[in-house]
Amino acid sequence: MSKKEIIQFNITKEIPLLEFLYKNVKGKSKNVIKSLLKNGQVSVNNNKETQFNLRLKKNDTVKVDLKRKYNELPFPIIYEDDSLIIINKPSGLLTIATDKEKEKTAYHFIKKYLQTKNQNVFIVHRLDRDTSGILLFAKNEKMKLMLQKHWNTITLKRGYIAIIEGNIKPEIGTIRSYLKEEKNTFVHSTKNIMEGKLAITGYRVKQKNNDYSMVEVFLETGRKNQIRVHMSESGHPIIGDTKYSSITNPLNRLGLHSNLLKIVHPFSKKVMTIEAEIPKEFTHLFKTKEVNQ
Repeated sequence: MSKKEIIQFNITKEIPLLEFLYKNVKGKSKNVIKSLLKNGQVSVNNNKETQFNLRLKKNDTVKVDLKRKYNELPFPIIYEDDSLIIINKPSGLLTIATDKEKEKTAYHFIKKYLQTKNQNVFIVHRLDRDTSGILLFAKNEKMKLMLQKHWNTITLKRGYIAIIEGNIKPEIGTIRSYLKEEKNTFVHSTKNIMEGKLAITGYRVKQKNNDYSMVEVFLETGRKNQIRVHMSESGHPIIGDTKYSSITNPLNRLGLHSNLLKIVHPFSKKVMTIEAEIPKEFTHLFKTKEVNQ
């Protein structure tokens, strides 16, 4: 192994291990550094260490093995077991391949990652390219079929955070309509219930300023572009969503993030609550402007 693949540090003062690694392992993202620690590639005094909060002491020796033992993922894994893996997908990353893009997809990255463990990956559901947040994959066909066949009973709650233009009224409400998809993939509400599929979106304003509102959204149905259509048709489109009438984009991304998934694990039958932290750029938007009362 090349000497460059192992780096060593001598500790001069007390400091939490993860904080020390963030400051001293150059050229690696925080997610990669966490993976190095989780995968046993960090040792303290020649003992492998995986505890993020371990306090290093003066004269300790830390070694970091930078050899890529696992595929470095461009996103965090929120949960993983023998049959299920859940990630926090970044905005701008496709769920699966298209005619134009084959490799830069969440599916491709997870497939490469699981190949190192001799495991497979199966698509369960999708997030739009520009939507970030919770994305779930199965590791075997039995889990995939269970999730897809019983999704509505397995899924107890689905939550999103949306940044919308303006201040929606009332601040707590439910939007119901029948959604129809046209041949050009544009989705809209229709009064003809024979043409559309019932879509129910609950929402609650979490934070607001003079220009935007941060809204918690809860889905009772899962239709294509449901949140985007309902927010747009309410007169308050999601920022950055030019397809559905948005005229502002202060974050240079779609203001939609899947932050909550509560499910019954199909195999263990345990109730799992999965959360993906709200993007910092979302919360920062509401620290810069005050609301005029």
